[in-house]
Amino acid sequence: QVQLVESGGGLVQAGGSLRLSCAVSGRTLSGYTMGWFRQCPGKEREFVAAISWSGVNTYYVDSVKGRFTISRDNAKSTVYLQMNSLKPEDTAVYYCAGKGRMYSAYASSYDYWGQGTQVTVSS
Repeated sequence: QVQLVESGGGLVQAGGSLRLSCAVSGRTLSGYTMGWFRQCPGKEREFVAAISWSGVNTYYVDSVKGRFTISRDNAKSTVYLQMNSLKPEDTAVYYCAGKGRMYSAYASSYDYWGQGTQVTVSS
């Protein structure tokens, strides 16, 4: 059984940084696109970033471009989201997700999900 476990969330002031990690166990990430999504209470889950299996291709929602960086270490079965210049509007529960084959920004297309980690940015 595949398990995704996020860590690294917390409380930070606006302008600060956090690094989220997603550890995958139960299977190899071979061929899998990995993504990060976020969700605020009462809102739909929003795509944040994704990275191809090779790490060559990365994708971001416009609101985080230039501030967030997604990366992966396949040898460690871990995916990262470096978040800089954080803003109060980045406050959300952040989820790691995995899917086979091609990139997608649609949450419904992802097969595996973590339990989420809370990120709170104070003004």
